[in-house]
Amino acid sequence: MTKKMFLFFAAAFCVAILQFCDNKPVKETTTEVATKTSVEDPLKKGEYLVSILGCDDCHSPKKMGANGPELIAELRLSGHTANTQLPPVDAANITKNGWILFWADLTTTIGPWGQSYAANITSDATGIGTWTEDRFSKAMREGKFGGMDDGRPILPPMPWQSFKNLTDEDLKAVFTYLKSTKPVKNVVAPPKLNAPPKS
Repeated sequence: MTKKMFLFFAAAFCVAILQFCDNKPVKETTTEVATKTSVEDPLKKGEYLVSILGCDDCHSPKKMGANGPELIAELRLSGHTANTQLPPVDAANITKNGWILFWADLTTTIGPWGQSYAANITSDATGIGTWTEDRFSKAMREGKFGGMDDGRPILPPMPWQSFKNLTDEDLKAVFTYLKSTKPVKNVVAPPKLNAPPKS
C-alpha cells in the first residue's frame, strides 16, 4: 500500500468516526433525568427525599407480610395508630441493659427516655396540615416537637440531628410533598417519659 493510499484511508476513517460521533443521539441516564426533574419540581424532589430518608420506616403503619413488615398504603405517614393495643413490656429490664425495643411495625420505641410514638406527618390537621414551613423547619433544624419554640425535644429514634443538615431547598421540598399527601386522621398518643436520672 502506498503512502498516499494509507493517508487517504486514515483520513476517511477519521471523518467517518467524527460523523458517527456527531450524529449519535445523546441519551440521558435515568439518574440524570430524575435529578433534573427533582430539581425543577419541588413536589417530585420532596417525594424522592421522603422515600430515601426513610420516613416510612417509622411514620407509616405496617402489617406483616411474607417478607416482613409491609406498608399499609391507606395509612402511609400517619404515625403510630391511635388506640393500638400493645402487649405489656418490662421496659425497665430492657433499657437498664442498654437495649432499645421497637414495636413490630416500627411506629413506637422504648428506650432510656421512655416510650415514644412516631408522629402523623400527613396533611391532615392531626398531622402537619396546619403547620407552616417555618414550624417544619424549626422541628427539623432545632429538634422542637411541633416546631414550637416552647416544644419539648423531639425524642429518639427521630434522627433530626442528621436531618438538620438538609439544605433549605431540601427541607422546603420535603414539606411541600408532605403537605400534598392524602390526609389521614390519626391522633398519636403522647410519649410516656421516664423520670430523668437523679444526679
